[in-house]
Amino acid sequence: MYTEKVMDHFMHPRNVGEIENASGVGTVGNAKCGDIMRIYLDIDENQIVRDAKFKTFGCGAAIATSSMATEMIIGKTVQEALEVTNKAVMEALGGLPPVKVHCSLLAEEAVHAALWDYAQKNGIVIEGLKPPVDDVDEVEERDKACE
Repeated sequence: MYTEKVMDHFMHPRNVGEIENASGVGTVGNAKCGDIMRIYLDIDENQIVRDAKFKTFGCGAAIATSSMATEMIIGKTVQEALEVTNKAVMEALGGLPPVKVHCSLLAEEAVHAALWDYAQKNGIVIEGLKPPVDDVDEVEERDKACE
């Protein structure tokens, strides 16, 4: 059962679309469920996320977590955006069923992938940012390798 907030973000998603000439774009997926999420960021000269948009192919939970994640990072610094976790996204939505937790991980990883793209384009290092993955199933493997 989905919370009222999850249903609201699924039925009325915020920030859907693309940003032309985005500062950073991140795309991640989950091969097991078929969800694909792309996040676009517009970051200003002070490293503040001015705007964030998303395009998601997936279930209601994937759309809701994309919507909430973009809401949570707009107006934040790059460093603050990096600190938005899948747990924070789930809490903001009032929770997700256990079988849909991977959707919140997709949202976190898509934001991180977009921040990575931004950092690469600008030749900067964002403290604590790890290289992106294509499939969220790789996250656990990547995190073990980075320890």
